[in-house]
Amino acid sequence: MPTIMVEGPPIKEIERKRQLVKKLTDVAVEIYGIKHITVLIRENAPENVGVEGQLIIDRHKQSSNR
Repeated sequence: MPTIMVEGPPIKEIERKRQLVKKLTDVAVEIYGIKHITVLIRENAPENVGVEGQLIIDRHKQSSNR
C-alpha cells in the first residue's frame, strides 16, 4: 500500500486538508492503478524548522520588518 507523506506548515482549515488528501490520492491512484493510498500530513510549526541556519519564524519576522 503506497503511503504519501507531506511535511509542511500547519494547514488551519480542515477543508484544505481534505482537498490536499483528495488530490494527492487521485493522482497516486491514476499512476499506481490501485485504490489503497494512505496520505499522512505532518505539520511543522515555523519555530521547529530551520532553513539556512535560521528558524523560519525568525526569517518571517525579519522579512516583515523590511
